[in-house]
Amino acid sequence: MQVKNTMLLSFPSLSQNEGFARQAVAAFALQVGDWTLVELDEIMTAVSEAVTNAIIHAYEHEVGEVRIRANILEGGGIEIIVEDDGIGIEDVEQAMEPMFTTKPQQERTGMGFSFMESFMHELTVTSTPNRGTSVRMVKWLNTKSDAQE
Repeated sequence: MQVKNTMLLSFPSLSQNEGFARQAVAAFALQVGDWTLVELDEIMTAVSEAVTNAIIHAYEHEVGEVRIRANILEGGGIEIIVEDDGIGIEDVEQAMEPMFTTKPQQERTGMGFSFMESFMHELTVTSTPNRGTSVRMVKWLNTKSDAQE
């Protein structure tokens, strides 16, 4: 994947920064081309879910750093990587199961990864306990296969 442009955004893990992050990535994504409103909303929702996960789960009652790296890809796509240096995820496979949540008392639905997976063409989650988590998402303006041919 050839990168045409890149953006790096870093902010404290405060809930008020979630809206800022989704807007910043959406504005950057417009460089790809003419997304439909639905596609742009899907990108924004996926970013919101990834950032919200970092804010709620990564730092457990502390404020830490959340980083977003976004790359405009040759062929009409965007790669978005949301990272934190928080507590990590012990079992990524289990965490990605629909309805799984470690915060039922906060009325969390456990659907964040499911939304990311359904709205983006690619989703990869890597995590190391006590070292942090990285969520990598890719969305193509056209279908993935068309964009890479």
